[in-house]
Amino acid sequence: MSFPKTIFPALVLLLCACLAFAQQTAPPSHPDRQSLNDAWWTGPMLAPSAATLPRGHFLIEPYLFDVTTDGLFDRNGTRRTAPHANEFGSLTYMNYGLADRFTVGLIPTAGYNEIGNGASSSSVGLGDLTVQAQYRLTQFHEGGWIPTTSVAVQETLPTGRFDHLGNHPSDGLGGGAYTTTVAFYSQTYFWLPNGRILRMRFNMMQSFSDSVHLEDVSVYGTAQGFRGHASPGSTFFVDLAWEYSLTRRWVLALDATGRLQGNTPVTGFDLSDSSSLIRLNSGSSAAFALAPAIEYNWRRNLGVLLGTRLIPAGRNTVATITPAIAVNFVH
Repeated sequence: MSFPKTIFPALVLLLCACLAFAQQTAPPSHPDRQSLNDAWWTGPMLAPSAATLPRGHFLIEPYLFDVTTDGLFDRNGTRRTAPHANEFGSLTYMNYGLADRFTVGLIPTAGYNEIGNGASSSSVGLGDLTVQAQYRLTQFHEGGWIPTTSVAVQETLPTGRFDHLGNHPSDGLGGGAYTTTVAFYSQTYFWLPNGRILRMRFNMMQSFSDSVHLEDVSVYGTAQGFRGHASPGSTFFVDLAWEYSLTRRWVLALDATGRLQGNTPVTGFDLSDSSSLIRLNSGSSAAFALAPAIEYNWRRNLGVLLGTRLIPAGRNTVATITPAIAVNFVH
């Protein structure tokens, strides 16, 4: 699996731009050089931090968002008939510093799908739950070149509904699979010619899922009476993010991401005709996204983020606009 031609050059150019900034850092004697203590952050919209929490401290960061599309793709790649849809959702990062280098956490999710000219969700429902552990490898120090880096492992548990959906396919808020994600996170700081700080994150994640047993109507596009399995394709995700400390309290942020999703084959049969084999394939997909955001920090440990993720139409991917708001609290 390789990067689409439209994604790889863009990410390379963005990374080169950041490296160019590193060659233009303000000298230590710059009269307006901002100190790290003067810069307050909530973090960008999409890229998790490479830093771990001190032992005994915790972080809570709830997100509320609305994925707006004009026509959705089911997991098997079939376009739904709904001309417009809103996927209202929430997720909450809940992290705890088990040791200075080791952070554990949970990410519960919930949602509600509103489908234009179709059956919306019958009620707000829970999605899949992710548990995670993160270990810090290195720590950034001002004047040095080594960034903060860490490795993380996540396990997504299939707690959300995914089949037996009946007349409400929009009640499907989960994937039905146990999914393991291995991630590498990095974070560093640059001082720009005007003395202000630019914080940069570069993250990579690879996910693998097990097979899912399906019955009846499901999020994989199967119909009533279906019996079979789906094998979700692996996913590779890369995120390059920047935060510019405009003032102590105000920060401008931007994520640039690329996602590659492998083919998801679905095989099975219909109970009315068990001799007829059903085969569905999603095909691989690719998506590129930009997520500009603005952060405001009341205190060093309390801030709010308002941003929007923009995904243009691509291979097996429809265009979406996702406004989001998040509150970040560390104690």
